[in-house]
Amino acid sequence: MKRNLTIALVALAAILIGAALWFFGTDRRPAVAAAPVPVVVPIVAATVTGKDVPIYLRGIGTVIAYNTDVVRSQIQGQIVKIAFTEGQTVKAGDLLAQIDPRPYQAQIEQLTANRDRDQAQLANAEANLSRYNQLGDKGYATPQLIETQTAQVAQLKAAVTADQAQIDQANVQLSYTRLTSAIPGITGVRQIDIGNVIHPTDPNGLVVVTQIEPISLLFTLPQTDLPVIQEHAAKGSLKVIAYSQDNKMKLDEGTLLLVNNEIAGTTGTVQLKAVFPNREHRLWPGQLVNARLLLEIQKDALTVAGSAVQQGPNGSYVYVVSADQTAALRPVHVAQISDGQALIDQGLKSGDVVVVDGQYRLTEGSRVRQLHGKAAQEADLQSAVQDAIP
Repeated sequence: MKRNLTIALVALAAILIGAALWFFGTDRRPAVAAAPVPVVVPIVAATVTGKDVPIYLRGIGTVIAYNTDVVRSQIQGQIVKIAFTEGQTVKAGDLLAQIDPRPYQAQIEQLTANRDRDQAQLANAEANLSRYNQLGDKGYATPQLIETQTAQVAQLKAAVTADQAQIDQANVQLSYTRLTSAIPGITGVRQIDIGNVIHPTDPNGLVVVTQIEPISLLFTLPQTDLPVIQEHAAKGSLKVIAYSQDNKMKLDEGTLLLVNNEIAGTTGTVQLKAVFPNREHRLWPGQLVNARLLLEIQKDALTVAGSAVQQGPNGSYVYVVSADQTAALRPVHVAQISDGQALIDQGLKSGDVVVVDGQYRLTEGSRVRQLHGKAAQEADLQSAVQDAIP
């Protein structure tokens, strides 16, 4: 029994030794993994082109009326007529309200009567002076009588002149019974109703008339822009363009009127004033708008879509598609981004193909496949495409 067990153990050991010799002695070579297939990234690209690009300075401004007239009365009286409606467009000289003229007309009649009386007395005194002079020539009138009569004529002439001055002053007062607009513009809210007595001291007057054709715009720019503004302003008048606050609507084009004669020390900004024709009344007093000061038109400037420009730790860059359909990272310098187009003054040349969508999957040397037409429009390549900066 023991003998059989020993034989079995020896046989098992032999089998194990043989298996080990076979396993470690066999020439085992590792399997070669299949090479990974490069991933091709779908992108949308555009060619860099040269075109005329306007160079702007941008600021925020407030529209102000070109002229504002608070229509006040210069006399006291009862309003007997309102000749305008609120919000009406008026011209200079248009009647707005009528004050009761009767007290001033009566005063003029009284002053005219006084003048006529003094003129009659003057005529009589002049006739007497003529007779006294004739008598004096014959020795029948004393020099004292002639001098006294001469003085009386002079006194009556002065009285007639004073009467006429009072009549002229009363006529001026009578003209003040017509409240008219001094400027062309639009009337605001009426401050007093018909039948009420208006006074020169009323703080709000009758109504406010604002002139909006033309109209002005006050806007500010950083003081660092002042030298370049002065440089271009010396060559001629500069154009200013007003846009709505969301930059979606162009409101009007105007001209830079002045650069303020001081810089605001608290904000480090300089104030500028522009004037606009405003024929379509898109600009309104008190309105906040975005102002663009046009400095120059840069000829044959290189532009790409604003979404093509990315920001990295070393600044702005774009991906350029090479001839072998691979992406290469290219540092660029952006002079400005306007209306969704980036002006590139360093880093690109005309004819370069730049990736404008799909950059988030790209790295240096990535293989790319350009989408065109409808496929490019329907592709959702980038989760957050950079918004166009107007």
